[in-house]
Amino acid sequence: MARTKTRIGIAAIAFLALVAFAAQAQLLKSSAEDRAIAKTDAVKFMYPAQVNVAAGKPTAVALHFLIREGLHINSHTPSEPELIATTLSIPDGAGVRLNAATYPPGMTFTYPTDPSTKLSVYTGEFTIQARIVAARGNHTVQAKLHYQACDSNVCLPPRTIDVPIVVIAR
Repeated sequence: MARTKTRIGIAAIAFLALVAFAAQAQLLKSSAEDRAIAKTDAVKFMYPAQVNVAAGKPTAVALHFLIREGLHINSHTPSEPELIATTLSIPDGAGVRLNAATYPPGMTFTYPTDPSTKLSVYTGEFTIQARIVAARGNHTVQAKLHYQACDSNVCLPPRTIDVPIVVIAR
C-alpha cells in the first residue's frame, strides 16, 4: 500500500510538472509572438510615392495605408481620451506643409473579454485625405504617421512611421 501511495505521489508530481512546463511554453510562445509583432511595423504606407501639385496652392492628396492582419489601430478620434489617436504630420522645413487632414471614421471594435467597451479603430486599409501646400520645386518629404496598434489581447507601444512622398510643385 505504501508503494502504491508513493507511485501515485510521484505520478502526481510528474503530471503537475508537465502542466507547469506546458503553461510556461505557452507563455513563452505568446511573448515571442508579441515581440515579433512589436519588431515590425503594424502599419505600412502603400501609396502614392510621388505627386504633382500646383506650387503654393492647397492640393488634395489621398494617402493609403495598410494595417497588418489581426491588428487594429485607434482612429483619429479614439473613444477614450487616454488612447493614442492616429495622426499625420509633415515636419517643418520640408518645402511642403500640411494644410489640413481628413481622417476616415473609425469602426466600432469590442474586445471579446469586455463587450461593454466600444473602441473607434481602423483595420485593414484606410486612407487619409491630406491637403498640402508646396513651394515650387521637387521635395522629398518624410511625413509621419503616429499610431498605436493592438490585437485582441495586448496593445503595443505607440509608433511613428515615415511616409515618404516626392512632391513635385510647378
